[in-house]
Amino acid sequence: MPRKPHHFRPASLCFLLLFAIGTQANAQRVPVVEKTLSNGMRLLMVERHEEPSVAGGWVAHVGSSNERPGITGIAHLFEHMMFKGTPTIGTKDYSKDLQIIGEQERVRGEMRAEEAKMRVALRRGEIDDLMKLENATPKLRELKKQFDGLIIQQRGLMVKDEFDLVYTTAGGSRLNAFTSNDETAYFIMVPANKLELWMWMESDRLLHPVFREFYSERDVVYEERRLRTESTPLGKAGEAFETMFWGGHPYSWPVIGWPSDVSSISKAQADEFYSIYYSPQNITLILVGDFKVAEAEKGAERYFGRIPRGQIDPPEMITVDPGHAVEKRMNAEVEANPQVWINWHTVPFQHRDTYPLEVMGRILSGRTGRLHKAMVLESKLATEASADQGSQKWGGAFSAAAEVREGHTPQECELAIYEQIKRLAEEDVPAEELQKIKNQFAASEYRRISGDFPILMQLVRSEGLGDWREINEAGAKMQGVTVADIRRVARQYFSPQNRTVAILTRKGGGSAQKAVPAARPTR
Repeated sequence: MPRKPHHFRPASLCFLLLFAIGTQANAQRVPVVEKTLSNGMRLLMVERHEEPSVAGGWVAHVGSSNERPGITGIAHLFEHMMFKGTPTIGTKDYSKDLQIIGEQERVRGEMRAEEAKMRVALRRGEIDDLMKLENATPKLRELKKQFDGLIIQQRGLMVKDEFDLVYTTAGGSRLNAFTSNDETAYFIMVPANKLELWMWMESDRLLHPVFREFYSERDVVYEERRLRTESTPLGKAGEAFETMFWGGHPYSWPVIGWPSDVSSISKAQADEFYSIYYSPQNITLILVGDFKVAEAEKGAERYFGRIPRGQIDPPEMITVDPGHAVEKRMNAEVEANPQVWINWHTVPFQHRDTYPLEVMGRILSGRTGRLHKAMVLESKLATEASADQGSQKWGGAFSAAAEVREGHTPQECELAIYEQIKRLAEEDVPAEELQKIKNQFAASEYRRISGDFPILMQLVRSEGLGDWREINEAGAKMQGVTVADIRRVARQYFSPQNRTVAILTRKGGGSAQKAVPAARPTR
């Protein structure tokens, strides 16, 4: 008969939690082995033998912050294009495939000439929208018909989703990718005996990528933008808020890109972007799981080392926050309940004040946090209230937000948020409250490194932001935060001129869709 599940008493649970916290804080370190391949590609390896599988991924050190006006959204577009295959995966006839791609480029060149005429017409006020079909020139409409015919021809040669199919057939799972302001990451779980397959698949799509359906996939991204941003209750307001907050910084444009840029990126621009930012010296491979480090390093050199080093190193992102002399405020009507969003400029990843600000966010947020107690339970000004420190590679923001309860205003909630921050600047946080936050952080960090895939994702995040070592250093930094640190950062960063405020009221004053406050909707 099956064994009955074992139940721990509450005291046992507390003991285990405290043991886990102590272990994580004092001894639990992820034993990362770092190597560099002959072409400059870096390799991070964590050998673990708990399960017969390997979590594999790689980080391209490029995100939307590496773009420029005119090609915003191109980093995210590459996330899509890297699944389109290679000369051997994704097509029935590669030579014919190349012929069609070449013909597509010829037609697109003529289409771009017509689109340039339309942009002149838009500036002169002769048309009102570049995206409206009725505004297209007669020649552009004819060229579009030719191009659509070429797309149909190419799809007849394609083996749809073959990249995913190869992995799935071999027992792979969790195949996915993401793009942020600072990185683009690709990852999957494979059986341990399929590690060589992973190395061949991933190195081949880096060495021999074929950007099939480039322009139709560009349209897919445009539609994704429409669904995520333009058709949601808070999407456009959130985008405008981020742009206002970041000003001239590259974080000011959305990861998915501006509509006019997404719909205009050419394959030539994409090829140039790829040659710079997907070069070996700008990529970090990460392996966590059941393998031998020495064998994995040899395999990585065999497969990934064959990729030629890029001819030029990616340029450094040199734009820095110029500082802020005035408070910025935004008023918007949305199809959602009234809200207030507040962002303060703070610090980037690994700055010494990151963790005091993180503690501040945790003190204020959550069901037991000060904002919920003061604004939701006691004064009943809000239905939800939250705060969070977000440190990225090139800058940071501390965000606070609240959804207004019926009968109150966003301005009341705004003042209530300031009151709680003022308390942190003027009063010492009780020792037991600070320790509770540290214990919660230690427990969450312990859970994040409790398996191959969680470790992989933690390394992906830290490496993408600038340094994988943070996975081992975060615990000690959090435990080192003092009461004085919290008072200092609460005084230093939360001045009126350092903040951007959004007051959102319900459009038309009628009923609205429920929407969770999010002061940084694109992060």
